[in-house]
Amino acid sequence: MHQPEETISELVQERAGEYFEQRPVEEQQKKLEEDRRRFEWEKKEFYFKKEMEEKRLAEESHLFQMKWKILEGELQKLAREKQEIAMEREQYEREASRYRSYTVLGNGFEAEIFFSGVSNELALKKRYKELIKIYHPDNLAGDTVTLQIINKTYDTLKKQFTA
Repeated sequence: MHQPEETISELVQERAGEYFEQRPVEEQQKKLEEDRRRFEWEKKEFYFKKEMEEKRLAEESHLFQMKWKILEGELQKLAREKQEIAMEREQYEREASRYRSYTVLGNGFEAEIFFSGVSNELALKKRYKELIKIYHPDNLAGDTVTLQIINKTYDTLKKQFTA
């Protein structure tokens, strides 16, 4: 059967219209599919970055905790060393004050300290010269009171050896 030309032309136009009407829908579907894929990729990228940032923060937190423990340990060590130094200082001061008390007392103990082991007049003179070099007030370790005690003890011992 033969259709009139007008009908074929209408049919072609109708089909072309449907095609062109469907085309924007297909294009929109393709665009939506591309947008969906791009969104999925961005979502994966975001979660990857988020995971990496969480790992970095966890590592930084761990390093901070380690550094904090080290600092606490060093602070405790410094406190112990400070106590030890204070105890050593106290001990040194006690020993120094005991030594000063021996040299200032003037009770005959100086002869034992300064002139111990002296058995004759020559050894007495030699020890006296050594002590003068050490305890002369012009020296760093010098002391006038100690020098007076040495002189007094020397005079006493010298009289004993010459008598």
